[in-house]
Amino acid sequence: ANRILSGIAAFIVEFFRTTPPLVQLFWFFFALPILINVNMTPTMAAVVTFSIQSSAFFAEIFRGGIQSIDKGQWEGADSLGIPRWKTFQKIILPQALIVALRPYGNEIILMIKGSAIVAIVTVFDLMGETRRAYSRTFDFQTYIWAAVLYLIVVEALRNIWHVLEQRLTRHLKR
Repeated sequence: ANRILSGIAAFIVEFFRTTPPLVQLFWFFFALPILINVNMTPTMAAVVTFSIQSSAFFAEIFRGGIQSIDKGQWEGADSLGIPRWKTFQKIILPQALIVALRPYGNEIILMIKGSAIVAIVTVFDLMGETRRAYSRTFDFQTYIWAAVLYLIVVEALRNIWHVLEQRLTRHLKR
């Protein structure tokens, strides 16, 4: 309802959705400490970057889920005299979360795959350790094993998400 807060939120969401994660990571690791005199460790910069960027995508997914619910749900609850916050909590939110469940899983998988860029600022995640192992051995198989590990992690997460989705939407299958 507040146009100023709504505008600020929309700007932040759009900014973090449309700028590359690498630019955001450089911003939080290199530029922000200079501008506001805050020392960020590489790990802290990576966590802040991916938290804010994923939050922007989650906000859009959630907004889309809410907007996908038919207006008749709100109108029906109004006609029964149910307060708006109770309508949102008990009627709209559960339906919106089911709609948003699969995109949430996709965003988590994209975040895991995108986390490889943190090796650029010396955070030794899977890709950072792979690069370090390759620099010692010059064996290209280290990159193949890194790809296999990413595949295993993402596939395991995808299967867990599928089971979760099946469980939460089992009442819709009848």
